[in-house]
Amino acid sequence: MSVATSLPEIRRRNPALRILYYAVCVLLVALIAGVWWLYSIARSALPQLDGSVAVPRISSKVRVVRDERGVPTIEAATLEDLFFAQGYVTAQDRLWQMDMMRRAAAGELSEVIGEDTVKMDREQRILGLRIAAEAAEKNISTRDRAYFDAYARGVNAFLEAHRDRLSLEFRLLKYTPRPWTVTDSLLVGARMVQDLNHYSYERALTREKVLAKLGPQLTADLYVNSSWRDRTPTDVRRIDQEPAVNSGDEDDDDDEEVDPEGGNGRLISAVPSDLRSSDFSSTRVSEVLVELEEADLFRPGSNNWVVSGQHTVSGKPLLSNDMHLDHQMPNLWFEAHLRITAGTNNGTKAAPNSAITTGNFDVAGVTLPGIPFVIVGHNQRIGWGFTNVGPTVEDDYIEEFNEQGQYKTPAGWRDAQHRHETIHVKGKPDVTLDVVTTRHGPIINDLLPTELIPGEARKIALRWTLQDGEGLVFFDVDSAQNWDEFRKAFSTFGAPGQNVMYGDVDGHIGYQATGRVPIRAAGDGSLPVSGSDDAHEWKGWIPFDQMPHVYDPPGGILATANGRITPEGYKYSISTDWDAPWRTDRIYRVLESGKKFAPADMLALQMDVSSTYDRFCADKFVYAVDHAASASARAKRAVEILRDWDGRMSADSAAPTIETKARQELARLLLEPKLGAASHGPNRGVLSWKSYRWGMSSVWLENVLTKQPARWLPPGYSDYGSLLTAAVENVVKQTRLVVDDPSNVASLAPSDLSQWKWGKNYPVEIDHLVLSQLPVIGRFTGPGLHPLSGSNYTVKAVGRGFGPSERLTWNFANFDESTLNVVTGESGILLSPYYTDQWAAWYGGSTFAFPFSPAAVEQHRAHEMTLEPR
Repeated sequence: MSVATSLPEIRRRNPALRILYYAVCVLLVALIAGVWWLYSIARSALPQLDGSVAVPRISSKVRVVRDERGVPTIEAATLEDLFFAQGYVTAQDRLWQMDMMRRAAAGELSEVIGEDTVKMDREQRILGLRIAAEAAEKNISTRDRAYFDAYARGVNAFLEAHRDRLSLEFRLLKYTPRPWTVTDSLLVGARMVQDLNHYSYERALTREKVLAKLGPQLTADLYVNSSWRDRTPTDVRRIDQEPAVNSGDEDDDDDEEVDPEGGNGRLISAVPSDLRSSDFSSTRVSEVLVELEEADLFRPGSNNWVVSGQHTVSGKPLLSNDMHLDHQMPNLWFEAHLRITAGTNNGTKAAPNSAITTGNFDVAGVTLPGIPFVIVGHNQRIGWGFTNVGPTVEDDYIEEFNEQGQYKTPAGWRDAQHRHETIHVKGKPDVTLDVVTTRHGPIINDLLPTELIPGEARKIALRWTLQDGEGLVFFDVDSAQNWDEFRKAFSTFGAPGQNVMYGDVDGHIGYQATGRVPIRAAGDGSLPVSGSDDAHEWKGWIPFDQMPHVYDPPGGILATANGRITPEGYKYSISTDWDAPWRTDRIYRVLESGKKFAPADMLALQMDVSSTYDRFCADKFVYAVDHAASASARAKRAVEILRDWDGRMSADSAAPTIETKARQELARLLLEPKLGAASHGPNRGVLSWKSYRWGMSSVWLENVLTKQPARWLPPGYSDYGSLLTAAVENVVKQTRLVVDDPSNVASLAPSDLSQWKWGKNYPVEIDHLVLSQLPVIGRFTGPGLHPLSGSNYTVKAVGRGFGPSERLTWNFANFDESTLNVVTGESGILLSPYYTDQWAAWYGGSTFAFPFSPAAVEQHRAHEMTLEPR
């Protein structure tokens, strides 16, 4: 019987096979139909990039030119038309992201996602970000209200015209967004404040428990807040001067050479070809291993610096900035260029109730979807960049309540305020909660992490600067033409406090710390205080003129990387939790190398993966094992890998993995006898060694390893050499990982330690919240999982879920030679060519020109759309 005649005959004789055959056909048809439906829906959401669009409530035509990466230059005759168009254009690419951001801030995610986000929504309702945004809207100036209103009208014009063609996420979640409002824009800003300035309240409560358990001396060791390596912006030493006092004491073995040419030396972040294979995503790092990593192994951090013309090839300043934030899909920032067309002061008709028009408003950079203006950028004369100050702007007040529900104040008992909140949950009953508020703020016991809950019977109220407003300054910042106007604009900025670098075309450079920081009657916010008296009340704000700032320093170099910014003897307390100085120190070492820098050198420094701290620890491990009486063969092999390591956290290197795992184990060996073992069973939530989270935790460990105090040497170890050796021995053992055994914190080491690659153990992962869940195509909706060079302590500060949200360099000799790239792309629309077109540059360490002049914008024009009055 031939094959051609056998299959029909078999199907006739075997009904089960016939049923299976038809079932497979039906499934294939259904799959094809489903994919086609997804494709058609996704394609229908693609924004119009060319031609004309009639829109309501603008006074004259607005021109939108997009370059080859989809970055818009928006040209309008009036400011209201300009911000209307900004809202419209941003909504074209980012409407779903904008809706998620306002929902996340307000505590309204469960309405469209379901019960999985109820806990998060509860937290947001207790914090009251919507209450803060509504209060801020009442105080907005007439001018700014006009611009925010115009932006909201632009968003809503797009929404109304595209309700049947919204992006795929809306279709999958089966909802349509409500109209955009000014409050929504302020909510997005409030959420950014939360992301950057909302953590010290939790650390104060943890510190209180640690203090009660360890006493003042050990607690002071752990919560160190300065280092001899600190470089504050107001340290105005010249390059040829000796380092400041205490900058070179105690075991300064950090004398690595700096490659001033930026070649194949220290300034590298090459991703090796053997780790770029497409099948890497299938080798996912175990979630258990991620959970068991050391508490402060990775902590987001940003960099900015500016150098004067004496250090550049052009003779004009260069300013660089990479703000390291949590990854998301689409990426956080939206690039844009906003320009008032020339001649608009000559009788151009303004829109109804229009504010002023101006012919010199011309600003470009990154914007925050949902908010008008440019947040970080440059105009025709000045440019700026941000890093987070990390100020202590939250206080925990212990409130005393009586049986009637009143709380005690210096004036007697007072009724608490009650705010009723209802959380709508998709497919489930509503969740209600009663938010209790005192004169200091909401009672936040429900927000506390698990290790702080047991035994906590006190009522804790949160005082936070967000309750006093954000400070809407960015129109004035975008418009500023010199240092004085720039500082005046930021003088009313409330939150989140930022380190702002400044440069201008006249060759000046500067630095200004911003944000409201409270002056307390007593204390510094590092520990909870009584709310029943006025002994620790906020008396006011640190005066803006007394916040750290400097203009045209003699050395011509300014840099910050979230580290300490206050000089010795500074009269106020800005932060009780500065970040470690490693990145700041590294940046200064490179910039002070004597080289004349070009923009390409600035990118090389942003991609630098050299870690002084990790090399310091590696040297300690090598010395200890070399002098150990009976080190194992595997420990000796480990230190051989470490011995000649140069401290670069390269994806294809095993040394960073060995050192990091050994350092993680060393921290456990030191902390566990003092704070207790970490439990993943019934006792989870008890204070343990993993409860210790601190910006300068690395400085604590450096101090311990340098000074080797007896008070920190754990029982059972004769000296620090044996302790260091034990840490290495423990991590190179090929023992089975037991989740319920807190002593086994290291992942399984391979038999060949040289294959323990850093990039595979500590990758970056970026997935779309919704689209990644789709079958078949989900893996193509975001970059996914990739090996990555860099760490928390390198200038290229990265982790699994965070990294540079953008990389920019402003070239004040010629703004057309400035560079800017974001993580994935401009668009949040899946099938857009600009959805992930910037990922390869971000991952590989290249960037793009950012055209600014009219001629450059025309040269890079790929699309042109006109918004016309309806």
